[in-house]
Amino acid sequence: MKVMTGVLLTLCAMGATGAWAAGGPTDPQIAAIVVTANQVDIDAGKLASSKAHSKDVRAFGQLMVTDHTAVNKSATELVQKLHVTPESNATSESLQKGGDENLAKLKTLKGAAFDKAYVDHEVTYHEAVLDAVDKTLIPSAQNAELKALLVKVRPAFVAHLEHAKALQAKLGGAGG
Repeated sequence: MKVMTGVLLTLCAMGATGAWAAGGPTDPQIAAIVVTANQVDIDAGKLASSKAHSKDVRAFGQLMVTDHTAVNKSATELVQKLHVTPESNATSESLQKGGDENLAKLKTLKGAAFDKAYVDHEVTYHEAVLDAVDKTLIPSAQNAELKALLVKVRPAFVAHLEHAKALQAKLGGAGG
């Protein structure tokens, strides 16, 4: 989980450290980050919905699949409408690498250990994504429709975070 936390901190720091040329990611880069971040959570959610020990964790995993698939569908429709091609970048690539590493780690776990690791990761992941949405992605988005989509989906990410924290407390996880 340490690697994924580092990846997420990198995502958040990109805007704060000036790592982006011209002050922030471009709209095509934002599109790639959004799609990748959602896909990473879809992949982990699919695993959790089939492997989790707790019924509540399985249901949460399925919710992540459903909700993040809907966000990716909206993002894909928007970039097609705007004729924007998502542009792979260091952040989207780092997110994918971290997601792959998280899945590999989760696949080695079973029962309550799987549930705790998955939920703890979901709390950290959603905290970092919200931070990036608020501090980097929304402020950097140049296209009004892209910015509106990010603003529109933000409450769902907040709800996911609160749900994950509730599960974490129920499982005796790391806590807030």
